[in-house]
Amino acid sequence: MGADDIYTKDGTVDIHKNPANKNNTGNWKACRFILGNECCERLAYYGMGTNLVNYLQKRLNQGNVTASNNVTNWSGTCYITPLIGAFLADAYLGRYWTIACFSIIYVFGMALLTLSASVTGLKPSCNGDDCHPTVGQSAVFFLALYMIALGTGGIKPCVSSFGADQFDETDDTERKKKSSFFNWFYFSINIGALIASSVLVWIQMNVGWGWGFGIPAAAMAIAVVFFFSGSQLYRLQKPGGSPLTRIFQVIVSSFRKLNAKVPTDKSLLYETTDEECNIQGSRKLEHTDKLRFFDKAAVETENDYVKGSLNPWRLCTVTQVEELKSIIRLLPVWASGIVFATVYSQMNTMFVLQGNTMDQHMGPHFKIPSASLSLFDTLSVIFWAPVYDIIIVPCARKFTGKERGFTQLQRMGIGLVISIFAMVTAGILEVVRLNIVRKNNYYDLEYIPMSIFWQVPQYFIVGCAEVFTFIGQLEFFYDQAPDAMRSLCSALSLTTVALGNYLSTLLVTIVSNVTTRNGKPGWIPDNLNRGHLDYFYWLLAILSLVNFLVYLWIAKWYTYKKVTRHSNS
Repeated sequence: MGADDIYTKDGTVDIHKNPANKNNTGNWKACRFILGNECCERLAYYGMGTNLVNYLQKRLNQGNVTASNNVTNWSGTCYITPLIGAFLADAYLGRYWTIACFSIIYVFGMALLTLSASVTGLKPSCNGDDCHPTVGQSAVFFLALYMIALGTGGIKPCVSSFGADQFDETDDTERKKKSSFFNWFYFSINIGALIASSVLVWIQMNVGWGWGFGIPAAAMAIAVVFFFSGSQLYRLQKPGGSPLTRIFQVIVSSFRKLNAKVPTDKSLLYETTDEECNIQGSRKLEHTDKLRFFDKAAVETENDYVKGSLNPWRLCTVTQVEELKSIIRLLPVWASGIVFATVYSQMNTMFVLQGNTMDQHMGPHFKIPSASLSLFDTLSVIFWAPVYDIIIVPCARKFTGKERGFTQLQRMGIGLVISIFAMVTAGILEVVRLNIVRKNNYYDLEYIPMSIFWQVPQYFIVGCAEVFTFIGQLEFFYDQAPDAMRSLCSALSLTTVALGNYLSTLLVTIVSNVTTRNGKPGWIPDNLNRGHLDYFYWLLAILSLVNFLVYLWIAKWYTYKKVTRHSNS
């Protein structure tokens, strides 16, 4: 063991920009601050997002379709804005400072949201449940909502990657801990969500929206304190410059050399002679045989140099070419997550609206808000995440011989199958509910005499699917991303949730327009007792099955990335 063994070998530095000392930085001692931050941030997010559809209905006077679409549009934006945060993190600021900057925007958004629900003049004037918001009041509310979308989006792609950065991938012991980190990271998310979907939803429905939004705002402020408290312990990856520029350089170089012949001996392709990669914060990648067209960018010609200097828009390194190939290989896997995210988004929309039509009473005096049932999704994740890590992985390891039990692609595929059963379960419940409505002529009842707790199985199954698909996706996109593009690839994985929400909006809009022709009430009317929400669930189940079959083909085709190993790493 030499003096060099004191420091990490993955290029990380400490907060003072010195090489990261293994004994003083990183590992679980740093991660506890990151997990605490994530728990409070998720409490804030779910504290205002879980019950948002009811706020839009009750305070902004919106119907089922409008409120549902506004929630999925906003949720979608929360998962598109990570592309902004990821680009800034990978290219210029690094993950630490990106989280710090967007957290401030987030806190201001939460504060404004609280004011819009509690201050006279900003909150809608209501006479009982009859509310009439002005254009200005609605504008302030949506401004706050989309400030939160920007703030949470800037943070999302960085926090999980920042936590994984605390484990040196070149160290076998630390690398094994990293896989567990993603499970416990998702576990901490759901501890925050558990409090949000139980305590905070009850406060919103029974105490008031001012308190219901004010507590999440305070939680976000605490999250910021948690994050900065661990600054001295963090390991920071240096930003590697614009990943988009490097991607376009490979594309432009490849097309400029359409007629260039790629040598049979791939060692003749251009790469830096230094052991270190010329991309800041990245290791060299080995050449792969797929997507060979882009190898042309690494073929040296006489025109690649201008006055003795290399033109990066004409000649790229093998590592740079492989960065682009890695992104392209990830795209089909990424696309397969969109339908799953559409199923997941139903918990904040259709599941809540379905629950509104059922008996929410627990005993004679206590009434559970329908949005609170998402706590059973959270409990499911809290149950399955440690079970997966402690029981399922060791058992699977005995049969597969793989360090992680399943490959990441196998883990995600299992989750896709489970999500089909979630939609089937929700559909069966709706069939039973509508049969009770028809047999007893309950069409105009506010809620029918059927306990809302019959919804528990569908929430629990979605939670189980999350543990396999979403956590697998987090780990897969971090692991398969080029070193200097990890925030960007984490953001890419999150955009599946965005597009899943947008796809839900599109499906609801199309279904509403098609099924309400000729004066029919449609599948999703404001009075669900006169609709066919079960048909919508069957549609999602069929889409999920088709998506899984396509995913099997994608997974068979996928090639895992290969990092060049050196004797000192």
